[in-house]
Amino acid sequence: MNKQSNKSSIWTKSFINIAVSNFFIFVVFYALLTLMPMYALDLPGGTVSKAGLVTTIFLLSVILVRPFSGLILEKFGRKRMLGLSMLAFAVSTFSYVLTEDIKLLLILRFIHGVSFSIATTVTLSIAADIVPPERRGEGLGYFGMSMNLAVVVGPFIALTLQPLISYHSIFLIFGVIMIIGWLCGVFVKDTLQAIQPSAKRKLSWSDLFERKALAISSVGIFVSFAYASIMSFISLYAQSIGLIETASYFFLVFAAAMLISRPITGRLFDTMGPNIIIIPSILIFAAGLFVLSLASSAWMLLLAGALIGLGYGTLLPSFQTLAIQASPNRRSAYATATFFTLFDTGIAVGSFVLGIAVAYMGYANLYMALGGFVVLIVFYYKWIMKEK
Repeated sequence: MNKQSNKSSIWTKSFINIAVSNFFIFVVFYALLTLMPMYALDLPGGTVSKAGLVTTIFLLSVILVRPFSGLILEKFGRKRMLGLSMLAFAVSTFSYVLTEDIKLLLILRFIHGVSFSIATTVTLSIAADIVPPERRGEGLGYFGMSMNLAVVVGPFIALTLQPLISYHSIFLIFGVIMIIGWLCGVFVKDTLQAIQPSAKRKLSWSDLFERKALAISSVGIFVSFAYASIMSFISLYAQSIGLIETASYFFLVFAAAMLISRPITGRLFDTMGPNIIIIPSILIFAAGLFVLSLASSAWMLLLAGALIGLGYGTLLPSFQTLAIQASPNRRSAYATATFFTLFDTGIAVGSFVLGIAVAYMGYANLYMALGGFVVLIVFYYKWIMKEK
């Protein structure tokens, strides 16, 4: 009885260490995402347009490298690349203290994106194989909490420290945080070894993408496109309706809703299948966008945060799980890279396209339209699952 229980345990030392490592990566990522535009404006040559570029160039780097990350992990080994990518991520974070002008900062942001792309691919790939297959939905749901919590923790630390200490001191603190994350990664055990190719061959489609993960990843790109509106405009929207003070609690409520629901949704995914979780979560996400478009008071803004946290916060790990389950075991890194390539593309394209749309539609109308768009994703998802 004990033996079987241990065999099916999610919370092993390796799982805890890889989840903590992933949490620290995303804490630093979201903290710098919040801090960098402000820092860029303070540098010689810094302008509003260039401040926007510090995020764009980072995401561009991530998207360009992501398709190659599965091949890199297969050839050099996941454990080795976990250590190297996290160490490179830490060094890049420390290196921001050396940036003296905006051009150097943009170069460093591109380099930083390379290590982030590989590190986040390897953490999810290892986590997927550590979790018992029969509890993968539940396990990856818990693992996904490390990313969702970081959405709150990273910006909170950054914005709390920014008025109190210098930017350089903040970069040093986040560099130390990444070193701790790297040390956690050292204690992760990975049984999948690197593959040494017997002969040189041309780069093929399968070296960049996992074909079997593309279907569910294509659903993810539409969801992330809609979610880009939250990342990019929630604070501006709150300010426009006189609720800027409430906006700071939006992601706190988002995280709370996700945390409360995660143990239940993960188990239901494993026991009753993905549809019982994914279809209602898409509709709840849409409902959150509708409420957001109508928000005129603090409670409505926070209700929208709860609904979006419950809906979107459940969809992300569910899609990740389906992408990995659809693929052969040895291709989990490729499945992860494929999913994130499309997901990151949705965020990047959404931030750009919706930024243009909001100038014509206004924030409230944009969120209303996106609510309808997300409802339509249900039909696309059902068609994708039927085709499979």
